Amino acid sequence: MDTTSSHSQLSAISSQPEKDLKAFLSDWESASPYLEVQTSGSTGTPKRITVRKEQMINSARLTCDYLGLRQGDKALLCMPLRYIAGKMMVVRSLVAGLDLIVREPSGHPMADVDTPLRFAAMIPLQVYNTLQVPEERERLCRTDILIIGGGAIDHELEARIQELPIHVYSTYGMTETLSHIALRRLNGPDASPYYTPFPSVKLSLSADDTLVIDAPLVADETLVTNDVAELLPDGRFRILGRKDNIINSGGIKIQTESVEEALRPVISANFAITSVPDPKFGEAMVLLIVPTIGNEPFQPSETSYSDHRKRAFPTIGNELFRSLEEKIFEILPKYQRPKHILRVEAIPLTGSGKIDRAACRKLAKQLYKGSAFCNPQQSRQALPPA
Repeated sequence: MDTTSSHSQLSAISSQPEKDLKAFLSDWESASPYLEVQTSGSTGTPKRITVRKEQMINSARLTCDYLGLRQGDKALLCMPLRYIAGKMMVVRSLVAGLDLIVREPSGHPMADVDTPLRFAAMIPLQVYNTLQVPEERERLCRTDILIIGGGAIDHELEARIQELPIHVYSTYGMTETLSHIALRRLNGPDASPYYTPFPSVKLSLSADDTLVIDAPLVADETLVTNDVAELLPDGRFRILGRKDNIINSGGIKIQTESVEEALRPVISANFAITSVPDPKFGEAMVLLIVPTIGNEPFQPSETSYSDHRKRAFPTIGNELFRSLEEKIFEILPKYQRPKHILRVEAIPLTGSGKIDRAACRKLAKQLYKGSAFCNPQQSRQALPPA
């Protein structure tokens, strides 16, 4: 890593990234074989854990070998060094001899990067913002390899990524595995919905169908995640959603994220799937939706809205919503159809921009006025004025 080059480029931007880099390098070069890192909470409550530097080196080698990174390749650090993603970019540069260009973390990491890059790592929001600005998109197109982690990549963003003339990967991993242990190609002929783990990583499923990771080069213990997964015989896998986001309705387990994925092609407005307590089913699925002003929030159905379907859903006195209910009947199997549709002003989000599932459940229960056991046909009483 060419720290002199990185520091000189930083001077005109901000001294804070330079200070963070110097602090990390000081810790890295200390006599201690250990470093403390902050976990993300993927396998439990967020906490600080101690890891061996040797394991971080192993992780860096796995990535560099897989992507073919070599000494002198230019790489971009544009994520905070307080998290594992930023730390591992530095370690990869040290291990492979990369020329690391450092930028202050921001939503537009390519705003002033004029040098063609061999390698960069970003979160989805950074990629999304970059693609909105033609000059920044052009700079990104001069990057050979881009890995994206730290959040879900929605269908719209993935479609735009597929147009890029570079190698783009989604990563799967967590702090406990010292960054990613698997990659999936997002564009080109090798694009796939399935992640491919590194050769040294062994995967299995728990009794709850959550992913179990055995990665001896980077983690001392087998990790049981909260990620519900589909695991293929050849070891590839895809994430279906979080265990915490399963709705048990009438004894049938429904993955919230799977329903949302099915609805995205027909709902252009912001929405989320959640649940409310139900005396018959235990939990009743709820669709929270933010209607757009002046535009339909979904693609309306061209077919008629039959009487039996009116009875299955609470009517809310709005033709657009009736069309939405019709569309839901067309694309979702019976057990995945929301029992209630509630109009909301905004979908609750976490600080990182993800759907706040707990807040959604609370909001749905508040809007579903009266007893939690009221008849589904009465749910329209919970709707705020249109």
